[in-house]
Amino acid sequence: MWGLTASDGPGPAVLELNGVQRTFFGYEARGAPFGPDDGTVSPWAVATSLPFAPEIVTKTIRHAIERLKLLGGSSYGLVASYNPTYPDTSNLHAWASPWIFGLNEGPMLIMIENFHTELIWKTIQRCSYIVKGLRRAGFRGGWLDR
Repeated sequence: MWGLTASDGPGPAVLELNGVQRTFFGYEARGAPFGPDDGTVSPWAVATSLPFAPEIVTKTIRHAIERLKLLGGSSYGLVASYNPTYPDTSNLHAWASPWIFGLNEGPMLIMIENFHTELIWKTIQRCSYIVKGLRRAGFRGGWLDR
């Protein structure tokens, strides 16, 4: 499971696990290689990568839903985040955020649509302000050269 982004976490807490003192954060901008890493990941962030790596993302999300039970006990969507290293007996011995945020679900829905129809990419490519801004920022190649 993977999915680094700003997200809710099980902390703030400092626990000793297997003889090692671990620091767990609350809401943090998690990332690699410079952001804090306490083992918390966000399954919805994985889903936003669907158009880029559909085979990997589909298997990962299926794993999150079927094996890790990360639908959050509702029909609204995936839990905001979870941490398999934080001890909690309520969800396969891992901490899971009790929250489901619309802010997280929106990008996921947009990228699912983008995967199916490329609507978002096609719309962006037709927006002269975005095209002009990307070119001014130094981007070249691909659809910008069409």
